[in-house]
Amino acid sequence: MAISNYSRALRAALLACGLAASVGPATAGTLLSPGTAVLIRKSVEPFGQPTAMLIDGGLLQKWQGVQRRLGDEMVQLALCEGDREGCVSPAALQFLAIVEAARLREGRARLGEINRAINLAVRPVSDLAQYGQLDVWAPPLATLTRGGDCEDYAIAKFVALRLAGVAPDDLRIVIMRDTVRGEDHAVAAARLDGHWLTLDNRRMAMVEDSDIRNYRPTHVIDQHSVMRYTDDAPVVISALDAHGAP
Repeated sequence: MAISNYSRALRAALLACGLAASVGPATAGTLLSPGTAVLIRKSVEPFGQPTAMLIDGGLLQKWQGVQRRLGDEMVQLALCEGDREGCVSPAALQFLAIVEAARLREGRARLGEINRAINLAVRPVSDLAQYGQLDVWAPPLATLTRGGDCEDYAIAKFVALRLAGVAPDDLRIVIMRDTVRGEDHAVAAARLDGHWLTLDNRRMAMVEDSDIRNYRPTHVIDQHSVMRYTDDAPVVISALDAHGAP
């Protein structure tokens, strides 16, 4: 069956936001030592702090790995959109339904639809339990099929929001340090009317970056790059639930 205009739009959006871009290998690094950073600049990122672009390291490798795997998943989404009865991926049909429901809404309602739907659709499970490793990043269909932790929720929301029509310049994934638990946490972030809203797997309500406490933002990811915040950030992140999935 011919692929529909919407399926072509899915692939066009993917290419436009660089989700399936061909990326070269990065220098080895770890999450505790994420790699070399360059291009310090005044920031329009969530939390408004200056950033430096990472040119190597573990975080960059993980994001590039997700981008490569997304290419295959987008082909699956396009095929399932073109032939739903013949679709062999329940996760693809579920993700398409989430994106299409969000497309029917505008503004904050669109963001909230994605946040709520992904939170409900993904089974929370740790990377250690699922993969026997401490930190594995997965693309959306793998996450809907197997479950995931905070960064997997954030990646799924990032991709769903882009396909639902949110501009790539208005989408981020933010990694933050929970200063109470002493652990890292990831959320998606979307800019609406000049304000960044965080979409968190720990809560259904979206919280503006300026209203968050007890977290310190450490890294931010857009469609092209991984950046670290360069200033010693005060503890500024809150309203996030102190309980819930990692």
